[in-house]
Amino acid sequence: MTATTTRPSDRRISPVFLGILAVTAVTGWATWSGFAEKPGIAVFLFVTAAWIVSLCLHEYAHARTALHSGDSSVGEKGYLSLNPLAYTHALLSIVLPVIFVIMGGIGLPGGAVFIERNRIHGRWKHSLISAAGPLTNVLFAAVCTAPFWLHSLDGVPADFQYALAFLALLQVTAAILNFLPVPGLDGYGVIEPWLSYDIKRQVEPFAPFGLLFVFALLWVPSINREFFDMVDAILRGLGVSDWQTSSGYSLYQFWR
Repeated sequence: MTATTTRPSDRRISPVFLGILAVTAVTGWATWSGFAEKPGIAVFLFVTAAWIVSLCLHEYAHARTALHSGDSSVGEKGYLSLNPLAYTHALLSIVLPVIFVIMGGIGLPGGAVFIERNRIHGRWKHSLISAAGPLTNVLFAAVCTAPFWLHSLDGVPADFQYALAFLALLQVTAAILNFLPVPGLDGYGVIEPWLSYDIKRQVEPFAPFGLLFVFALLWVPSINREFFDMVDAILRGLGVSDWQTSSGYSLYQFWR
């Protein structure tokens, strides 16, 4: 098989992903229509399912870009099926991000697809593969905030607005964190091909701890405040107010 040729079965969308899409659609409708007796539960299920969809698309973007860059093994590994159970680290890629959303309302970037980098030639291709995932989060954020910056909220139920606002916040935080040039994150993957061999060798031992380092910093109150001030400023630029995102998070935590 060539770099861009895979078997049809490798590209077939997984029933698992279709099931997650179905949950997103049904709970989105329940949030919009007010059908659910407790709107918080509908918002929780809608945002969580939509967040998992975005995680799957994030990893699919990495894999699809790698396929067109020369790594045909991504199809054999199931990465093109959008099945989260096929990821290298399902715990890091799905379970932990969902837990972090529930606990702290932050989009945790996760490592999932294993790219055989030796099959890919050209620094630009390596950088693009790393950038493809967080760019998907940027696109997802643009879609979520479109009704806000297009001033098309007339007729959109308040609970659905709040759910979209909170989902947008998750996408923005995920994009920012992923683009940080920290070993182990996609941002470092973008610049890593352009670094000297000596620098890469010195940095490599720290890669497994990069994400832990970032989240340790976010526990520092002053850094956490600056980070979310930046996130709020971006969202305000997209027409989403602080109270809309906070209302969405309050609804999401329906058990409180």
